[in-house]
Amino acid sequence: MTRSSGDHVQGQPEARLADTLHPRDVTERRTVFEGRVWNVVSDTVSLGPGGPTIVRDYVEHTGAVAVIPVDDQGRILLLKQYRHPVGMDLWEIPAGLLDVEGEDPVAAAARELAEETDLVAAEWHVLVDFFNSPGGSSEALRAYVATGLSPVPESERHVRTDEEAEFEYAWVPLDDAVSAILAGEVHNVSAVAAILALNAAVARAGGSLDGLALESAGLRPADAPWPAHPRLR
Repeated sequence: MTRSSGDHVQGQPEARLADTLHPRDVTERRTVFEGRVWNVVSDTVSLGPGGPTIVRDYVEHTGAVAVIPVDDQGRILLLKQYRHPVGMDLWEIPAGLLDVEGEDPVAAAARELAEETDLVAAEWHVLVDFFNSPGGSSEALRAYVATGLSPVPESERHVRTDEEAEFEYAWVPLDDAVSAILAGEVHNVSAVAAILALNAAVARAGGSLDGLALESAGLRPADAPWPAHPRLR
């Protein structure tokens, strides 16, 4: 009989696939670098009674939100932005930091949508929550899908500066965006995660993005709890 390569691994029968909160005792925390946007901290962590003590350095991050705008033709809006650390112009979805004290995440996403695309949306749903790089950063990111779009009045539009002044925009069919990701042509993590999540939701609902009832796709409401975010627990 042919055995699967994973047969020797003792898995949990009918395990529930859900990440769980399991904070460990931090016996010491030091800020080792203060940056313009975020800091690097060093934690001394106890893994439990009688267990080892470890030291972990990581980026202490405010978290972020992102949004896929969908128009009445079922297309999604992408924008191109220069990202200096990788030296590339990347196709992304509107996104921004949760850097306003006490601001609700969906309100922050709506603010970023207006500032980066001159659009407002009537309907919001949560697409996906994820950690960008949990081995080295506390950044938690929530991506939404926004529909029922309308323009921001010209007198109220945000003045974009620096890299944002160079934005390019494209309305793209969802299938084309998925194909670009699978071809290795789109790399921004929030765009990749959100586009693939939206594609999965559309497939689950058995329809197309044009005219899709998002509730039938199993998406969470915009105000769904977000306990994974370190500051929102």
